[in-house]
Amino acid sequence: MTSMHFLQRSPSKLILSYAQIKKYFSTKILKPLRRLIVTMLKTKKDHYLLDILKNYFTFTLVNKYICDWFMSNFLSKIYQLKNEGKKSLAVLIDPDQTEQSVLNIAHLCQANSIDFVFVGGSLTTAGVLSEAIKNIKKNYFGKIYIFPGNEFMIDNKADGILFLSLLSGRNPEYLIGKQLVAAPIIAASNLEVIPTAYLLIDGGKETSVSYVSNTKPIPADKPDIAMATALAGKMLGMHCIYLDAGSGALNPIPAKMISSVVKSVNLPLIVGGGIRNIESATNAYSAGADLIVIGNGAEDDRSIIEQIAAVRDSFSVKIEY
Repeated sequence: MTSMHFLQRSPSKLILSYAQIKKYFSTKILKPLRRLIVTMLKTKKDHYLLDILKNYFTFTLVNKYICDWFMSNFLSKIYQLKNEGKKSLAVLIDPDQTEQSVLNIAHLCQANSIDFVFVGGSLTTAGVLSEAIKNIKKNYFGKIYIFPGNEFMIDNKADGILFLSLLSGRNPEYLIGKQLVAAPIIAASNLEVIPTAYLLIDGGKETSVSYVSNTKPIPADKPDIAMATALAGKMLGMHCIYLDAGSGALNPIPAKMISSVVKSVNLPLIVGGGIRNIESATNAYSAGADLIVIGNGAEDDRSIIEQIAAVRDSFSVKIEY
């Protein structure tokens, strides 16, 4: 059994023992051993890695970087589903909706076994965010991740946060500026942090995120630019890629662009914006998206959640070991 299978079949055991294991982990490690472990993770020869991890977990030979990689709830679930031949689905809830609307959407997410709930918006304040998360938890019992529109959208009531860097734009504030302000606050929280390369794609109209961030989206007919930007994100150490046409986009991200990124970057791929019907969801999954996100479509038509959840389930394939 490979280390990837070990991670994906038993993520709960790893996560539950995180606090116990963490105190034994050193913050520094010999460079040759670290290189060896990272190399094994990238190759098929990771049965050797398992032996190392099993024998030396309590002897401070694996640094925090590797520990965090294994313990990530978000990534471990995506990789687990991917390994099982399944897709993931998230619903993005705007905290600025009415309390009843948030409760209703959260209920539908629970009823349709939505994998993750994202919560956030371009103009949301911290107080509104906190109240929304509290209301979501009344009806939804899965993981809630903050999709931050600014550096103050941080709340310990959530399970984690997508630590976004808007790589498609040229505004330094959204590349690194706001991240600098948020980093110390997030470090002091209990949130799981998901380093995410965020690429804004032209969805046929100017969206809130393009206006607020003062950035120009990647043209929808330029898959090579998206591919190169995603590849740069991987080389910068991002853990996943997020292609987003933005809230209220007229058009979803083209399948050609999604497949181009998938072929070049072996990281979990999140796709959102403009997905408001069965056809657009099917096209995104077929092109290689691991996780799709629906937002405005679910607000306008609640039945979309059930419909796209069914599309997600239709992509499930049984894999024999």
